[in-house]
Amino acid sequence: MTKNQDITKQRAGRNRTITLTKQEVDHFDEKLLKISQKVSVDNITNKTIWQDLFEVLDKLPDSFVDLLFIDPPYNLSKEFNSNKFKKMTDKAYENWIESWLAPLIRILQPTASVYICGDWTSSSAVYRSMAKHFIIRNRVTWEREKGRGAESNWKNCSEDIWFGTLSDKYYFNTDAVKLKRKVVAPYRVEGKPKDWVENINGNYRLTHPSNLWSDITVPFWSMPENTDHPTQKPEKLVAKIVLASSKEQDFVFDPFLGVGTTSVVAKKLNRRYCGVEIDKDYVCIAEKRLEMAERDKTIQGYHQGVFWERNSLSDQQKIYGNGDKNKYDNQLSLISSSKNEK
Repeated sequence: MTKNQDITKQRAGRNRTITLTKQEVDHFDEKLLKISQKVSVDNITNKTIWQDLFEVLDKLPDSFVDLLFIDPPYNLSKEFNSNKFKKMTDKAYENWIESWLAPLIRILQPTASVYICGDWTSSSAVYRSMAKHFIIRNRVTWEREKGRGAESNWKNCSEDIWFGTLSDKYYFNTDAVKLKRKVVAPYRVEGKPKDWVENINGNYRLTHPSNLWSDITVPFWSMPENTDHPTQKPEKLVAKIVLASSKEQDFVFDPFLGVGTTSVVAKKLNRRYCGVEIDKDYVCIAEKRLEMAERDKTIQGYHQGVFWERNSLSDQQKIYGNGDKNKYDNQLSLISSSKNEK
């Protein structure tokens, strides 16, 4: 029995980590897809492919992906449930990236966007490989507030996400990824708020998204999205990318799906999706999360069309519990629109 199936493990009463029973593994196994020949887009829409990526690369349809999100194993020796990844030389790791990235170009729409994750040990290799095939648009650096301390080095608490496109024609929606921040030093003109909204429960402004994200919370035991996956990405992080670089009903593809965060977020935000993952437990957890998403489409940290700062849930409840939600959101929206027109 593998780790995620270990239902005898004792957990605290408030622990909300998603796990599997043997019965659930049998149930979700029926939903998994394996492909042995060329498939159509309809064959894989909203499906989870349980297979080695290299077995399916040449069987996927042409030009169907609008957003490609890739969170590959970083260049570290790490165990992923039933699989292990061994650290390579920098050159070998770059060659490994190239071995799956180059074949994936065939499945992209001409207007597609691509995001690839990395840490400081792998980020340069990701950049070099992407630069061969894409126009590099930006590098997002996000703060991973969890992390082990180091006695003789800086604590590692950030990761990168490289953003690229196939051409100069691509989709990007800034308004969909605004961040609501508390106003620390309110500025007024003739006594009236300037570019912010005054509220009995706090003063806030909508800010443009930057390439430095400090509002991300890594999933932990009391969060409903948490699993035992060692490198699980937060739904909020993926939601920023999905909302910025795809429209509703666009196709989102993840070739290293893990426990399904990309597919889950795509489903919650009304996109089509597909992902590939080699580990049986992980794909079953992905299917369980997709089933849960049918009942609950909330994304922690994303509420009423905007992203909130970390640890701001009580503020959200105060504002939206007073019955002035529509008026308040309309004020912020008007401020944001006015700033965009200038």
